[in-house]
Amino acid sequence: MEFVIASRNAHKKKELETILSESLGSVKLYSLDEVGIFGEIEEDGETFAQNALIKARAAAASGKPGIGDDSGLCVRALGGAPGVYSARYAGEHGDDAANNQKLQEELAGKSDRGAYFVSAVACVFPDGRELVVEGRTEGVIIKEPRGSGGFGYDPYFLYEPLGKTFSELTADEKNAVSHRGKAVRALAEKLAELG
Repeated sequence: MEFVIASRNAHKKKELETILSESLGSVKLYSLDEVGIFGEIEEDGETFAQNALIKARAAAASGKPGIGDDSGLCVRALGGAPGVYSARYAGEHGDDAANNQKLQEELAGKSDRGAYFVSAVACVFPDGRELVVEGRTEGVIIKEPRGSGGFGYDPYFLYEPLGKTFSELTADEKNAVSHRGKAVRALAEKLAELG
């Protein structure tokens, strides 16, 4: 099976290819650049699912099934923020240090530090069929970063069943429990049902 992932991130491409292959057998993912889709995809949806579909539709323009994902952190005491704005919470897209600093400032003095990561993964077929699944992982935002792996909010997101932050987990541990891993496995199940 061949898909185009609405991403240029080689790490994300490999991660999805690995998880999908576990359920579907041989899977080949192509990045947007590899199929000649250039430029940015404007993610202007109000939910993770809407943004995932926007990306998957753009990737499906290649003529192959497109996969798009959108994920972020939702903090209960902040009314679900940063949510779909997770990557640009502090203003500039992808500034992890600034995003984490703002998160800590917003949580100062709050007793409830419960949070969850959400990942929506969409698959759009060239014939117009669309699938969307979501994965969710509960955790707690800690005050001091731990671990050297991962990215984004991972050093502050404590996954309590393992007693580790996402930055302290191995790649296999993270894939087993992460929101993205759960969503991609759910997508693989749906794709397997379609044959």
